[in-house]
Amino acid sequence: MTLPPNAHMRRDAFFEAVARGRALMGILNVTPDSFSDGGKFDSPAAALAHARALAAAGADIIDVGAESTRPGHTPLSAAEEIARLKGLLPGLVENVDAPFSIDTYKAQTAQFALGLGVAIVNDVWGLQHDPDMAHVVAQAGAGLVIMHNRETRDESIDIAEDMKRFFEKSLAIARAAGVPERFIVLDPGVGFGKTRAQNWRALAATNELANAFGLPILIGVSRKSMFGALLGADMDARLVGTLAANIDAARRGARIFRVHDVAEHKAAFAVLDAIDHA
Repeated sequence: MTLPPNAHMRRDAFFEAVARGRALMGILNVTPDSFSDGGKFDSPAAALAHARALAAAGADIIDVGAESTRPGHTPLSAAEEIARLKGLLPGLVENVDAPFSIDTYKAQTAQFALGLGVAIVNDVWGLQHDPDMAHVVAQAGAGLVIMHNRETRDESIDIAEDMKRFFEKSLAIARAAGVPERFIVLDPGVGFGKTRAQNWRALAATNELANAFGLPILIGVSRKSMFGALLGADMDARLVGTLAANIDAARRGARIFRVHDVAEHKAAFAVLDAIDHA
């Protein structure tokens, strides 16, 4: 199975945007239990309206997730995940002029989404959960986000070195399957298998990862609990923390930002660019 022609074009458009500078990945959770927006966009009409709004606000790609991966989430089977997507995903891909990625760690779900025209797989286990995932991505010619993750938190480890070892293993799996490195993005996985201190260290290591691997770095910290703990902020008040972290990550070399608040990030990066180009 290979990507449909329009998905190839959308994949290339996204990576061209990344090569030119920064790219925004808008979040579309079609789940009942995601930590920030669970239950808001799990109907076809609501999902389509929100996808269009994300694209209009300036999202370079829209990341669709049908299973919450927040800490303590209830895992779904691939069949259950696909069932959530069947009534939503075809309409999104056909009616929104933007590339789509699928947020899944299951090869069967990825194959289903790629067959509909989704261009990129966003795997929160970086090819290390489902042994068939790398082959599905390679055969389709899809883009790939490799995210760092851990089964358990361990405050004794150097999280930056752990991320490097994880990415080396994932990239070896990708190479063996035939996934071109020009279509690969790395994500430090802030909030996944890390202590609170390690989450901040993971952000601080953005430039280390960019320099070590020479691949685009994606940062996904939007509205996360780390800002609530630091600032005493509820869900609606975490935007300022998210913006601050993403602007700093941009200074450290991050190229892609997975966010709920696309318009606000578009504006913040416009100001950053104006300063840089003065």
